[in-house]
Amino acid sequence: MTRSNAIEGDVTTPKIVEVRGRPDGVSDELVEAIGAMSEAFECVERARGHLYSFHQLMGRSDLKFGEAADQLEKCGAGDDAELVRDEVVGRNAIDGRWSFQIVEEFDDLYYEVVRQRLRDLEERHLAGLRHLFESEMKERRRTAGRPAHEARPSRRSTSAPDGMTGSNAAADQES
Repeated sequence: MTRSNAIEGDVTTPKIVEVRGRPDGVSDELVEAIGAMSEAFECVERARGHLYSFHQLMGRSDLKFGEAADQLEKCGAGDDAELVRDEVVGRNAIDGRWSFQIVEEFDDLYYEVVRQRLRDLEERHLAGLRHLFESEMKERRRTAGRPAHEARPSRRSTSAPDGMTGSNAAADQES
């Protein structure tokens, strides 16, 4: 089997066949630049996930501290239970904020702005296509005709991207 015909021309000047329909006039450099923006945003997404993990862990720990205070009280350590309730339970994670407020502030002040700038670039330059850099990389790297190297999901798949279903998805298999 040979690699996909996604790259035509000699090794020094490859021409990419635009499987997802790269808009006319969009340079490789622009696709790479927006791809770099997308990659950076993926790091932000991971950071945001860790922030949500922090939020959930802090919430759970606060509940567990309350349970521990109840246990201290039941075993006769009422003064210690009261101290835990007064000093630990319900305590701010950082100055004036519980973890949910940290998450909300991050979302409002950073995440949504960065996400919107990436979407604006994709709309303005790539006709709204997301992950175009990766889509074209997939076409360069897959082996056409080989199992598990299809351009799009098969008919057997429960979901197909871009609204492709049935014969549309199947017709794309050999591309």
